[in-house]
Amino acid sequence: MSDQNVIDVKENDLLKIDKSLLNILLKDRTTDRNIIWATDNYIKYGPEYFPNQPITIDLITGYKGNVIRPRVAKSKIEQQWRIRHKAEVFTPSWICNRQNNLIDEAWFGKKNIFNKETDHGWATNYKRITFPKILKKSWQDYISTTRMEISCGEAPYITSRYDSVNGSFIEVKDRIGILDRKLRIISENTETEEEWIKWAYVAVQNVYGFDWQGDNILLARENILYDVAEYYNSKFSEKILSQDLVGFAEIISWNIWQMDGINFVIPNSCCTKQVEEDDLFGKQIISKECEGCKKGNPLKHNGIYCIIRDWSLHRSIRYVDLVKGATNGNI
Repeated sequence: MSDQNVIDVKENDLLKIDKSLLNILLKDRTTDRNIIWATDNYIKYGPEYFPNQPITIDLITGYKGNVIRPRVAKSKIEQQWRIRHKAEVFTPSWICNRQNNLIDEAWFGKKNIFNKETDHGWATNYKRITFPKILKKSWQDYISTTRMEISCGEAPYITSRYDSVNGSFIEVKDRIGILDRKLRIISENTETEEEWIKWAYVAVQNVYGFDWQGDNILLARENILYDVAEYYNSKFSEKILSQDLVGFAEIISWNIWQMDGINFVIPNSCCTKQVEEDDLFGKQIISKECEGCKKGNPLKHNGIYCIIRDWSLHRSIRYVDLVKGATNGNI
């Protein structure tokens, strides 16, 4: 049985913490508007919930505060629809752990750093993680290492607040996500709240993810924000300040973004345009398809190319230029 009351971040609760939080978590940094639904799952609620419409606070709070729910709280019909139409398949936490362990095995040069894998589970190593001189890497290097979860859904590889398949809540001390591991190391190597916050900002700045569907984007952003708050509470036995949560939300709204992962644009933003061209008979209005979609050229789409933030260089970059190795992507 899922721990739905624990794992489901309530949008009404976010409003109570700080009214600006939900505004930030719904922001699309590419368009400077809100993320869109980009799914048919909510059209039963009316035209404001159609795929191309923005997700706004009034549509998901108040008496509508239970509209967006984690996958485990969705009906079986909804889950099956998303599998068939969006190839949405969520990964059990034990598999996320095994794959994240492979990354750390390569980074540390040895196995079983954070835990030892068991059959469909893991046994946490509660001893402090060490960074011997022979490694020639520090704990700060680990925090600053950039990781990304593609087609992130609710971000189970980034934070394992709960198992996205069965809905069971996972205690802070046993979490296995990419960000979880960074936050654990920060907690083991810092003493003051100021230092912890400083390095937690660095950790969040170096974790990225994208997805097509707007509800997944919001859920992933909420999970990451709550993960930070829960680690802070575990370390200092007190709630994190709302002003710090706002700062983390700003970073998260950049680093977890909505994107068509094949074309690198805002979902459904490519279109057929009416253009005016001259020919032997004068000016003619013709329909012009998106060249990128027509020819499979990722650099020729007429949709809105997504931008992300490079925090180390303090600049925004078109994601497509990173993928294709282009050098003209600075904005």
